[in-house]
Amino acid sequence: MKIFKNTMSKILVGTVTTSALLSVHTAIAEPSVEVMHFWTSGGEAAALSAVRQKVIEAGVEWEDAPVAGGGGDNAKTVLQARIAAGNPPTAMLMLGQNIIDWSKEGLLGDVDAVAAANGWDAALPQAVKDFTKIEGHYVSAPTNVHRTDMIWASKLAFDAIGADFPKTWTEFNALAPKFLEAGILPLAHGGQAWQEVYMFEAVALGVGGADFYKSALVELKEESLRSDTMVAVFKQLAELRAMVDENAPGRDWNLATAMVINGQAAMQIMGDWAKGEFTNAGLAAGDDFACIPVPKKVGDGFVYLVNSLSFFDQKDADRKAGQETLAAAIMDPAVQISFNQSKGAIPARKDLDLSALDSCAQATASDLAETDLAGQAVPTFAGTHAAPAAIVGAATDAITEFFNSDVSAEEGAALLAESILLAL
Repeated sequence: MKIFKNTMSKILVGTVTTSALLSVHTAIAEPSVEVMHFWTSGGEAAALSAVRQKVIEAGVEWEDAPVAGGGGDNAKTVLQARIAAGNPPTAMLMLGQNIIDWSKEGLLGDVDAVAAANGWDAALPQAVKDFTKIEGHYVSAPTNVHRTDMIWASKLAFDAIGADFPKTWTEFNALAPKFLEAGILPLAHGGQAWQEVYMFEAVALGVGGADFYKSALVELKEESLRSDTMVAVFKQLAELRAMVDENAPGRDWNLATAMVINGQAAMQIMGDWAKGEFTNAGLAAGDDFACIPVPKKVGDGFVYLVNSLSFFDQKDADRKAGQETLAAAIMDPAVQISFNQSKGAIPARKDLDLSALDSCAQATASDLAETDLAGQAVPTFAGTHAAPAAIVGAATDAITEFFNSDVSAEEGAALLAESILLAL
């Protein structure tokens, strides 16, 4: 068996196709992979099943390890306990700077042989490689790219008051009393800290634009954090906190999405993973719901988040084989399309025919290409792409304290600035 595995290793470093790589692993005795993730909503589970099916077809045992909690905080806690016990999972859904941090700690392995064999360097945009290829090694395989600065709107609710979808924040705010008069909640929200930070970054981009966003939330410049523009961001957040219902605290994001799906609420500000819930409920983009970026100047920004599964270093040959099969399955073109049809996002690969995706996804892909070319695509702050987890954590405390109180916009902006600057 040892001689056989050595032979297989030599095969893997050669140039093979994805299908050949997957079939090679079926010959190994008992390759397996444990996948820890926080994809537990209906749309997310449906998306992950596309990857799981491909891995199982290749003869690899899949051990599913879901940890409930949409923002991933619970999963981070479980992961840290597993690492402390010397028992990390073989693969883990993690975001942004967390991947870089674990890689620099020397805890992540790589799937470089798979990446080289299947041309990942050419297939992936640089924004994706920034969070998957760390210090020259592919430690993570990307499933998709999300857009976080989005509004999800119920066509039923808008038809009920005879209104158009908002193009400015003034129009957005003016809709609230009209919806309330019609017995419709203006804004569905899940009162969890991570959701409020995603809402904050969407408003920061919409009110301030991409250049302000980069200065304040990527470069963390004090003059931007303490600016009048940041106060304006918090003034809009104050408008939004007045639109949510008293039962919002603790509500999961997908339950807030369900309120828009059933027409109980008119809108939700959330990343495009929300679209997976609409799709899973049998609703069609354009016909039953609208997906629109938050109000901003045309072309002025796009907040992106890269989802990927990272690979912890494995000494066991069968688990390493499972990782390689998983990596190849994730990047399989057909899996990328199927996964994102359910997830609501767009493929991580830039070389695919997107005609099978809906109008929302095609518009998102077009916007990303346009804003990336113009230097106006910015990494998510809430998802720890723009800044380290410690800084995001400090900002989160300030933002959620503001959103769940009646303090002024000026006080909220000052609290955020102090929290971030103290965490630097």
